[in-house]
Amino acid sequence: MVVKTAVVTGSSSGIGQAACARLQAAGWRVAGLDVHAEDTGGWRDGFQGIRCDVGDPASVEAAFARIGRPLHAVITCAGVLRTGPLESVPIEDFDLVMRVNLRGTFLCAQKALPALEASAAPDAPSRIVLLSSIAALRPKVSGGVYAASKAAVSQLCRVMAAEWAPKGVLVNAIAPGTVDTPMVRAVSNPNSSAGYRPSGVSPVGRIAQPDDIVDLMMFLLSDGSRYMTGTTIPVDGGTQAAFIPPASA
Repeated sequence: MVVKTAVVTGSSSGIGQAACARLQAAGWRVAGLDVHAEDTGGWRDGFQGIRCDVGDPASVEAAFARIGRPLHAVITCAGVLRTGPLESVPIEDFDLVMRVNLRGTFLCAQKALPALEASAAPDAPSRIVLLSSIAALRPKVSGGVYAASKAAVSQLCRVMAAEWAPKGVLVNAIAPGTVDTPMVRAVSNPNSSAGYRPSGVSPVGRIAQPDDIVDLMMFLLSDGSRYMTGTTIPVDGGTQAAFIPPASA
């Protein structure tokens, strides 16, 4: 049986950390890229931690050179969230969000493509899974920069899918709603996040856990998704399906 190799960005916390754990449990070799990663210096028990700034082309190129081939999947979970009204959002916050969420996603997918194409077979395409957001489909006030970055990720997904399908690489994106991660917890207080509010409890009755998102990732890496590419799939418990008015007092 061939042991497959995956790269996960944003591997040190939240959804990325959960993805690494699930892939390893399923028998994958996993390279975890994160600006805060503990660099392992090589493979240890099927895992390699690599300190990488996904917005820096040289850092990304060096990371993928270390990983080498074969490479069967890339999952781009690295992301940041900065909040505030568009009229006053600092340009430094705008640049950071676009640098990590959009530029970083693009750079990692682009640098991985040669290895993914080399590992693809007619009956076993390679996979790229991009982390978009429900904000790409239903933006929020005080979250416009983040929403714009994620909408751009979803558009990149569509064009990558069309251009890279002949190379044997399938590209899909996931759009989570509110997920219980350190990034979301940091902006959950409207008094300290310039009025931004996460979507909160969904119609299903709870917010998502990272493994709810990883469940879909695992499907997108499986044979069951072999005819899917270019999609952005919501995983939000019905949050953006229809407006639910607040309960009357």
